[in-house]
Amino acid sequence: MITTPSDDRAVVTAKQMRSRIRRGGERFWRHSDFAGLPPAAVSQALSRLAKRGDLERVGKGLYYRPQPTVLGASRPAPDAVAVRSSARRLHPAGLTAANYLGFTTQNPAIPEYASSASAAPSALKHAHVRTRRPRNRDDLTERESAILELLRDRACTSDLGAEATCARLLDILGDQRSFERLSKAALDEPPRVRAMLGAAGEQLGMDPHLLKQLRASLNPLSRYDFGMLKCLPAAGDWQAA
Repeated sequence: MITTPSDDRAVVTAKQMRSRIRRGGERFWRHSDFAGLPPAAVSQALSRLAKRGDLERVGKGLYYRPQPTVLGASRPAPDAVAVRSSARRLHPAGLTAANYLGFTTQNPAIPEYASSASAAPSALKHAHVRTRRPRNRDDLTERESAILELLRDRACTSDLGAEATCARLLDILGDQRSFERLSKAALDEPPRVRAMLGAAGEQLGMDPHLLKQLRASLNPLSRYDFGMLKCLPAAGDWQAA
């Protein structure tokens, strides 16, 4: 049997995907998680992995990797499937965002999410969804969107204490490319979000052009409640109340 270069690429792609999925443990997977690999080969591999039982297809383009338990293979929570199957992206908010980002170990009784949609998905019955967030959030990662929600809440959902909260924020904002995406998205957020992001960016030595844009978007006569983030060294320079 003669193999073609496309066959070889499909085999290599499948091996890379299987390795990544095994390392990932119990979680959801979709085509976008394999950016950089040939799309057709990714679709084929996901379909084959589902037929073999390595993955479970739980929605259009959405797959779940189960884990063995004493009661059998794990099952995804219906709300978790609804969140990832929503036509408009949902991302963590409130205490759910704080837990996701490592600011608390608490899990809310009712999960909290945010979306740019005008109404919460009807399938998501057991969660609180904050709607009408800026549409440019849809271009951010789940982690980046969660950071904006934390800033909206002035980090009041953190259990780390003020100094540790500021240190944790600086740690998760350290990537230059991520900060650039956040600074652009923040231009559609409330002014306090832009001010807190600017204070953190100044401490991290981020691109002065990005910081200049954030500062120019603020009313120089206004003062903003930074909440727990008032301990950021540059808070005063960014109009913290």
